[in-house]
Amino acid sequence: MITSVFKKSTPLNYSLIIILMLLFFFIYQFQDLSWFGSAISIVEKVVLISVILASILVTNFITKKNGLSKDNTYVVFFYFLLFAFFPDSFSKSNIILANFFLLLALRRLISLQSLKSAKEKIFDASLWIIVASLFQFWCILFLVLVFISIIFHVAGDYRNWILPFIALLAVGTLFIAFALLFNIDILSHYQNRAHMDFSISYFAKSSQNWALSIYFTVALCFVFLMVTSLSKRPLLLHSSYKKVVAYFFIAILVYLVSPDKSNDLLVFTVAPLAIMATSQIEFVQQKITNELTFGALILCSLFVFFAQL
Repeated sequence: MITSVFKKSTPLNYSLIIILMLLFFFIYQFQDLSWFGSAISIVEKVVLISVILASILVTNFITKKNGLSKDNTYVVFFYFLLFAFFPDSFSKSNIILANFFLLLALRRLISLQSLKSAKEKIFDASLWIIVASLFQFWCILFLVLVFISIIFHVAGDYRNWILPFIALLAVGTLFIAFALLFNIDILSHYQNRAHMDFSISYFAKSSQNWALSIYFTVALCFVFLMVTSLSKRPLLLHSSYKKVVAYFFIAILVYLVSPDKSNDLLVFTVAPLAIMATSQIEFVQQKITNELTFGALILCSLFVFFAQL
């Protein structure tokens, strides 16, 4: 039944996902209503949920535009279910904004396969990744994905290898000018952000441990199925799927090295995992298996979300 509902791409399906995301967002926000008395806080909440919804639409655009999924709403539903594993991210504006900019970069890198405007796409992707790193420093590691994409498609032109550094210089210059204008101490800004910390000992509640364990189990299943079935997929899409898998593992690395570690950092893995999950559902085409997959993920998502409130 679930697969039948989301098998079609209709305004009703998109509206349902948006309503569900809004519902979960406000369930989390209504735990503390102190923000409701401030106009600035209300605007911040509106901007935050708008960016979250925009991230879902960008992920959907990436899959549809590049042929990574058929005409359905599986990817937006998977995005919602996986995002619900991390309710605290509803208050982490830096992570939400960084994730949005990373998705804009992924959109440009996957479309690089067409070889149209390759230099512009490389520069744009690099620019968005560096902007994301201003909000979450170790997002700078996603520049590795830019070089992977260059290797896949346009390695022969040496100018393509220089473009990420030009983007870095451009954003760095603007950020320094902004810091000088508003008297921001750049060194202290990055002092606690630019070092590595591999320790995982931040769990305040056992529910966070459960969330991490269940999420990684789900993630490993979908990644394993994607990697093992890649050879059976259309050759034209191999490089796109490889970039999605690489994006996922870079996101895991960002989580591992970040000093301000929390489950919320795994939000960066939601989009690639939603794409892989959608691809697997379409690839299997066994209704019972797909229904069980959706059912299990819905139960896990609901359990983890409400357990962490």
